[in-house]
Amino acid sequence: MPPRTAYSAFFFFFFFFFFVFWVMMIISRAGSTSLQLLPPNLLDLRVDPTSTAAASADYGNVAKPPPPAAVLFPASVDDIAALVRASFASDDPFPVAARGHGHSIRGQASAPRGVVVDMHSLAAGSNTAKRINVSSSDDYFYADVGGEQLWIDILKATLEHGLTPTSWTDYLYLTVGGTLSNGGISGQVHRRGPQISNVYEMDVVTGKGEVVTCSKGHNSDLFHAVLGGLGQFGVITRARIALERAPHRARWVRLMYEDFSAFTRDQEYLISVGEGDKEGFDYLEGSLISDESLLNNWRSSFFSKTDHARIRSLTTTHGLFYCLELSKYYDQTTLPHTIDQEVSSWLEGLSFIPGLVFSKDVTYVEFLNRVHSGELKLRAEGLWDVPHPWLNLFVPKSKIHDFDAGVFRRILRHNSSTSTGPVLVYPMKLNKWDAQMSTAVPDEEVFYTIGLLRSAATVEDLEYQEKENREILRFCETDCTGFKQYLPHYETKEDWEKHFGNKWDKFVEMKTKYDPKAILSPGQKIFSTSTSPLL
Repeated sequence: MPPRTAYSAFFFFFFFFFFVFWVMMIISRAGSTSLQLLPPNLLDLRVDPTSTAAASADYGNVAKPPPPAAVLFPASVDDIAALVRASFASDDPFPVAARGHGHSIRGQASAPRGVVVDMHSLAAGSNTAKRINVSSSDDYFYADVGGEQLWIDILKATLEHGLTPTSWTDYLYLTVGGTLSNGGISGQVHRRGPQISNVYEMDVVTGKGEVVTCSKGHNSDLFHAVLGGLGQFGVITRARIALERAPHRARWVRLMYEDFSAFTRDQEYLISVGEGDKEGFDYLEGSLISDESLLNNWRSSFFSKTDHARIRSLTTTHGLFYCLELSKYYDQTTLPHTIDQEVSSWLEGLSFIPGLVFSKDVTYVEFLNRVHSGELKLRAEGLWDVPHPWLNLFVPKSKIHDFDAGVFRRILRHNSSTSTGPVLVYPMKLNKWDAQMSTAVPDEEVFYTIGLLRSAATVEDLEYQEKENREILRFCETDCTGFKQYLPHYETKEDWEKHFGNKWDKFVEMKTKYDPKAILSPGQKIFSTSTSPLL
């Protein structure tokens, strides 16, 4: 045998035996037979500390769950289904969690001692182009997209066809499966509804390892359960999302208020305008303004340095006031003076502070991707990968003034914290939500989204904000009855049952039907998994 061939054979057998030893170590480490049931073609199952540590971290940087035993990097949907089937077939099932962009807040995408599925792997290499497919006809537009796809990439792909998804989140670097498992909200909800209300069909890997296609007319119970279902019933591997013709530009306006009653009254009026397709503003969100919140969050990039100086003078006088942010989309055939007239007509009669109207004209993409520029700035300053103890709430309209008095003007103003980040407050309409879907919302025709999207630069800040969040939740329990958490986090079954209210029995029924061994999404802490997990 020539020397080179001998060396090649040596290295082949060396690496073969090393691979066998590595697999045996995994099985030994598992302490059960569960991994032995995994199909032999699942080769990209990693157990190294770097992979498992990364899979247990998230954007929130608050929760510290135990790492998974392994991370699967699937090459296909069949790999995910095979993994779940192996767990389901075992007498000792291990938990499985799908991880998209890792933007959960409190470890919801973790699978302690189980397997995390890295969903982005589905789009790797040659699969990328196959995972976003746009279809159109005269009156019906949609895109079939992988659950791992980022909304920013869907935007880019659909714009090539002159089309766009109808509903968005404020941040586009999130996955389809992630936002559809929660709801998917932003200032477009009053017009188009949340993202879960703009889906025609899905492919889902259930907790039994079955790949099921579902829609309103086919396997409808699974379809409605998965949308807003917090990953409890299946892994979304494909979604058919609604599209419409894309506008080209956005007129972007901000108005300032010192009176909360005027601020909410104007918001409620504006979301009642334009039930038709062409009337009213396409986007509406309100927020709190203080000196800190103005200068230290991604929304501040809207204002010029001159604007900052003018607004800072208001914080000196008023301490706390409010900003109403609006946007109207239009296409290239619309004349500038026409959109000026439309916007001016809708602003007539509103009660904002005279003279404090700020406006700019941007492309549609610039508006939708506005948070990304703020992200780049924060990353450059080392302020992105810090703890984010966010608290997101839905508060009934009947309680929003109590919330303002008790939270905005008492808890947040009287407490001293160096936290940064926007505080959002804007209304939604109940009729834009499908009651059959899993997401829990207040039972009033109008309710408000509250987003305390704060960052903590130090351990002390984090502890303080967590304490503040608990104080806010206690206040809501007593003074804002009917409120709901969005992106909810609870530790007990009783709290989850209260959260879902009259949807709880159906939620349990669907869990029993589609994930009877409670394999999926253990990080939500809704249902207990096996007492003898993977490790």
